[in-house]
Amino acid sequence: MRIVFAGTPEFAAAALAALIDAAPAHGFEIPLVLSQPDRPAGRGMKLVASPVKQLAAAHGLRVATPSTLNLKKGGAEAAAAHTLLRSVDADVLVVAAYGLILPQEVLDIPRGLASPAGPIRAINIHASLLPRWRGAAPVARAIEAGDTETGITLMQMDAGLDTGPMLAAERLPIASDDTTATLTAKLAALGARMIVDALVRGARGELRPRPQPAEGVTYARKLDKREAWLDWNESAQRLACRVRAFDPFPVACSALRGQVIRFWRAHAQSATEPGAAAPPRQARPGTVLAANADGVRIACGDGVLVVTELQRAGGKRLAAREFLAGMPIAAGEVFVKAEPAP
Repeated sequence: MRIVFAGTPEFAAAALAALIDAAPAHGFEIPLVLSQPDRPAGRGMKLVASPVKQLAAAHGLRVATPSTLNLKKGGAEAAAAHTLLRSVDADVLVVAAYGLILPQEVLDIPRGLASPAGPIRAINIHASLLPRWRGAAPVARAIEAGDTETGITLMQMDAGLDTGPMLAAERLPIASDDTTATLTAKLAALGARMIVDALVRGARGELRPRPQPAEGVTYARKLDKREAWLDWNESAQRLACRVRAFDPFPVACSALRGQVIRFWRAHAQSATEPGAAAPPRQARPGTVLAANADGVRIACGDGVLVVTELQRAGGKRLAAREFLAGMPIAAGEVFVKAEPAP
């Protein structure tokens, strides 16, 4: 089976690694890997290849990094990418967090795996239980919403936004301390295992596409830096979910004494936990109730948020004890939501 793989971040690299490892046993060939172009990163803003490109290059796989596959927008560059895709004579296109829109002309290029519903030409590894959380940021939005489970859906791709028929799905519980970073790693491992199994079954004509349910559709819009600013009028439970959802990006934050403070770890205070501080009846949301080694306790619109890992601008992530040693915070001080300057 000849497989073209398209992906960019670590989530996708896990799937590519699984396909490379499984290739000898299952007769997989990967004649081409697509990834997004190198991006500037780090303090020096030097161009850095994506995790998928780095992995592919380490295994001697051919890599192409077009900036678009849209023929109208990309002109000669996109046309050359289409020609390259046709030349490798692929059976199937496997996509995982690629980050570029794939026009129907591209989805129609592979020969396809046989199925009762017709050839399956392109398979997407999507990090949610479709139709919940279609779109760009399904892991973060699931945590932000307080979902207790998510999963991986393998989907036959069409021109819509994650609307194609489902080929396989597996559930995964969301732990109470999962962040987008930790949950993405778990889902990457699950997706990597599932795609190998699906391709093996696809080679035998055993994949059975089924339509997504019409009910339960939600959309996971792309994360925006402006969302990082916490609104203390919201409940502590809601804010705790946001802190977890925004790790590693855009990282939840608030302002104190004119400084931006980032929150990396927090939870909604329970009435029975040691050091629990009950907010005064008229406490302004954002008011610090207590600050010690156990955490910084902040009054919210409903409940108390306990922040246990913080970071000052230009500083390191620190546990509350270490953070407070360098920047003491007193009860009665107030964190405020501050929008970034335009």
